[in-house]
Amino acid sequence: MKNKLILGIIPILIGAAILAYGHFSYKTTETVLDVGPIKATAERTKTIPVPPWLGWVLIACGASVLVIPSRSKA
Repeated sequence: MKNKLILGIIPILIGAAILAYGHFSYKTTETVLDVGPIKATAERTKTIPVPPWLGWVLIACGASVLVIPSRSKA
């Protein structure tokens, strides 16, 4: 019962976060200039858009895990 609750809530929270933010950003360090002992780097932020339908699908999957009864051995 407790595992089912956790497996239902996690996708709902991830789906809500996707709907709230709508993108995923991360930073990379790239070498811009490399001439002998001189090296110049730049820190760049890259953004990956996440479609809103993915958030709704995760929320629906999490809700279905919570609503659909589990099989019991008879």
